[in-house]
Amino acid sequence: MSSAILEARQISKRFGGLVANEDVSLVLAGEPGQVVSVIGPNGAGKSTFFKMLSGFLRPSSGQVLLHGQDITGMPPHRIARLGLVRTFQETTIFPDLTAMEHVSLAHQLHREAGDLAVVLGLPRAREDEARLATSAADILELMELSAVADVAARHLPQGLLRLLGIAMGLAARPQVLLLDEPYAGLNPEETNRAVAITRKIAASGVSILLVEHDMKAVMAISDRIHVLYFGKKIAEGTPEEIRNNPQVIEAYLGQEDKELGL
Repeated sequence: MSSAILEARQISKRFGGLVANEDVSLVLAGEPGQVVSVIGPNGAGKSTFFKMLSGFLRPSSGQVLLHGQDITGMPPHRIARLGLVRTFQETTIFPDLTAMEHVSLAHQLHREAGDLAVVLGLPRAREDEARLATSAADILELMELSAVADVAARHLPQGLLRLLGIAMGLAARPQVLLLDEPYAGLNPEETNRAVAITRKIAASGVSILLVEHDMKAVMAISDRIHVLYFGKKIAEGTPEEIRNNPQVIEAYLGQEDKELGL
């Protein structure tokens, strides 16, 4: 049995004659709390790779393992229950619900009381409500959102909505959190804050795998980086190794100064 936290074994995805990913492997091993990034130019296959890991797409071939258990092709809700949770580029919100209400709703995956107990207001349901409310408050504090806990989502700026999306992911109690472009659309101040909070999440013991185009943020936060190019993995290493990898520089086709900070 694999000792890795998360492992992708030569997974591929084909859409007819189009190959989106080809034999991509990735191992998230060692102690919990790592930050591993997947980067690559537009169209490199990063989003498809994330969708296969999290169950939103079934690989055409290959395996995905979570703590050694084969989760290949499982539906996303089952994978989430096992501890792998994905956030999305677009923050899906209910405009009139507060930040606290969003995070409380996201806790429903771990509700213990049945539907009938909730409807009848039985003690088990009330215990659930109190326990999950405490957890939601703790998550908002971790995400530095306590001050806006009672503010409707429609009034939150983009930077706080991004953090709220991550908070909702944390409510599912992940062991591995997949962050899909968490810093997209943020200004430098918002990005710096989000990067610092991402570090706090990792320090709490949650392993993080992220796709991100902001290379300054990626280089600052990552323990390891995997590089995709036209659906294939062309490099893997520490930020310093990736920054100096000739294949990676060539793949970015002259965008090194802006993208990789070289």
